[in-house]
Amino acid sequence: MSHNPFGKRAVLNTVIGVFGASMLLGAPQTFAEGASTQVLEEQIRLLEQQLQSIRGELDKVKSDTVMHEQKVDQKLRAVASEEKKEHKEHEIEHAAHKHMLFFRGGFAHSDHLRNGVSIQSAVAPIGMQDRAGKDAWYVGAGFDFSLTNDAWGIMPGTSVFAELMFEYKQFSNKVKGNPLASNPTLLVDPTGVPRNVTVSQFTLTAAPKIKFMEGSKFRPWIIPAGLAIHVVSPPSESITVLEPGVMFGVGADYNIWKSMYIGADARYHLAGKIDGVDVSGFTAGGYLGIGF
Repeated sequence: MSHNPFGKRAVLNTVIGVFGASMLLGAPQTFAEGASTQVLEEQIRLLEQQLQSIRGELDKVKSDTVMHEQKVDQKLRAVASEEKKEHKEHEIEHAAHKHMLFFRGGFAHSDHLRNGVSIQSAVAPIGMQDRAGKDAWYVGAGFDFSLTNDAWGIMPGTSVFAELMFEYKQFSNKVKGNPLASNPTLLVDPTGVPRNVTVSQFTLTAAPKIKFMEGSKFRPWIIPAGLAIHVVSPPSESITVLEPGVMFGVGADYNIWKSMYIGADARYHLAGKIDGVDVSGFTAGGYLGIGF
């Protein structure tokens, strides 16, 4: 049962005051009536006993108050210790999983239609002159390596990662080939049957990734600029397969459980035209990350 030490103290103080006042007021009347010294001494003795009893009650109230304050203080300390422990465990877990391996997938769109040595071609302008559309799907994977959690002391709460990523895009696998992709080639047999040509693109990128809100489960990020190397298939009409470019990106990830993350991103690749092929375009999709 809980005690109210302050209520008890008020009641006891009132009792002492009333009792003392009554004794002081009653004392002259006792003397006036000629009470004996023995009666007076007995009253004094009873008063001392009552005062001792009251003092004992006051001591008990003080003891209860101290014990109550100690219990409250212990509870506050326990709560603070638990919060500190949880915060420390979160920091340790986050520090242990600051790097990430992620797997991506989604939609891609090219700014330009693709020509190539085995599809639409000005070099061999006979037979089928087909080419794929601008839309594609993509899959890929990447790796985030943590460099700093505070941007080298410049921006507290802002992490900088080194991202290395690759992705594969497929625009179509049913584009009808030109004379160079017919069986047999139309250059020797006009009855040759065009083969299906897969129009695809492989991209390898390396870029700085800046993540905000260090310590939070939800972390938005940006890629201000990164290097991208594109490999096109089929090759250009000049048999060129490599094309460099710049990549920009924005996204966010969320820590769903332990070291598991989900995220979404959008990236734009800017590349110039090389030998008639321009692979500029964007991707948008999601990813699943594993921290370590």
